[in-house]
Amino acid sequence: MLVLLLPFLSYWVVNYYSKTAIDMPKRYFFDGVGSYEKNGKLYPDTVWHKVKSPALFNQYGEQVSLDEIHNKAIVLNFFFTRCPSICPGLMRSMKRLQESYKKTDSIVQFVSVTVDPLHDSVEVIRQYADKLGINHDNWWILTGDKASIYEFSLKEMKAGLADTEVDTAFIHTENLFLLDSNKVIRGWYNAFDEKKMAKLASDIPLLLLEKNRNNPSIFRKFIPILPLIAMGLAIVIAVVISLQRKRKKYESA
Repeated sequence: MLVLLLPFLSYWVVNYYSKTAIDMPKRYFFDGVGSYEKNGKLYPDTVWHKVKSPALFNQYGEQVSLDEIHNKAIVLNFFFTRCPSICPGLMRSMKRLQESYKKTDSIVQFVSVTVDPLHDSVEVIRQYADKLGINHDNWWILTGDKASIYEFSLKEMKAGLADTEVDTAFIHTENLFLLDSNKVIRGWYNAFDEKKMAKLASDIPLLLLEKNRNNPSIFRKFIPILPLIAMGLAIVIAVVISLQRKRKKYESA
């Protein structure tokens, strides 16, 4: 009975707990179909869109790029300092999110890009950041060439697809964008929706749980032979129980 039941019991346990498996943030935009190599063989794979970043200037006047951010999730938004409508609330939501990661600020980088660089000079965005009271260590406020910024927002960040009501002539969106450490867009979240912001806050650390496809956990190698392992354990248990019973009969005799 043990030999027959243990494999089914093992399957039931795996199936039951897989229902509560973590739902990872999705990938939304792809550039085509490619392949990856594993054990000397090529397998088809989706080529997800990796954001290419222009060189912009932060609030300290330093030329920076998203490519300089390593092993971190990135939360990014678009704003401008003279905005009287959504930007103040948008930036406050961003600041609350930064404060919630005060003790784990090494896992996430915050980035705000002005869409009015002709007015928002380095000096202006520095004063704006100081007034907002942000932690400058992991929050860049960026300005630079207007054409580069708009190309970045529309072609790379896909702001016009994430927010279909956005004005492509003047980017003005309520969304915060989440990128993983490979600069792949993993979602966008309305900064004025508390549920969406809570989802964003929980999605950030989930990205750190991901493993490279070419370097999976060692335990994945045992998944195909789990039924054989379970069967082997069942046989061992059955043999041990049988030997114990025979020993008891022999001793009682």
